[in-house]
Amino acid sequence: MSLFIFLTVIQAIVAAALVGTVLMQRSEGGGLGIGSSPSGGIGARGAADFLTRATKWLAVAFVILSIVLAALAVRETSVGGVSSTLNREVDGAAAAPDLLADPVAPAPGAAPGAAPDPADAAPAAPAGADPLAE
Repeated sequence: MSLFIFLTVIQAIVAAALVGTVLMQRSEGGGLGIGSSPSGGIGARGAADFLTRATKWLAVAFVILSIVLAALAVRETSVGGVSSTLNREVDGAAAAPDLLADPVAPAPGAAPGAAPDPADAAPAAPAGADPLAE
């Protein structure tokens, strides 16, 4: 996991450097190009060549890091196998209540043919209290 975090930080740095080099390049409209005189130690053409090469290598590093991080993420979160059982017990805990169970079924311990206790049923709302019944 620490390798994944390390590579994610490196990719963030590469992405920031890539954005910076793209913004520094001189475009047709001028952009945020570097202003320097051609007679300086590093001329305008030399700076443009350097920024072009730097952009290319940063883009290559970004794509390679993306592929490596995707492969690490798949390996970290891979499932051992597909479970075909409907048993959802975890470490001996009881399964979740069955949502499709019969809501009118008798209470546990009651006789199989006995009707449900009416005291347990929800009270019915009076007919005149329904605002949508009008």
